[in-house]
Amino acid sequence: MRQTMTPVLRSAETSKFAFDAIPAPVIAKSVTDAAGITMNLLGLPFDIARAQYARAVQLGLIERSMLGSRDFSRTMQALEQLTLGPWARHV
Repeated sequence: MRQTMTPVLRSAETSKFAFDAIPAPVIAKSVTDAAGITMNLLGLPFDIARAQYARAVQLGLIERSMLGSRDFSRTMQALEQLTLGPWARHV
């Protein structure tokens, strides 16, 4: 008869992958950081549109106006809120 090897099972206390091996604040910080990165990436198209608007004003393609800038900013914020919902950034 052939001998078979059985794996030695480690208890949860000695395992590297036990849930208690990583303290809760580290996990919470990692999740918060990941959410922040995700929100920044999702908001990138809106940041690009804002930068393009600013560049167009600098080049004189769009009239330099505080009211126009305010309206554009509000429109972009509304679009970001509508598109991303809870993932949208808040000022």
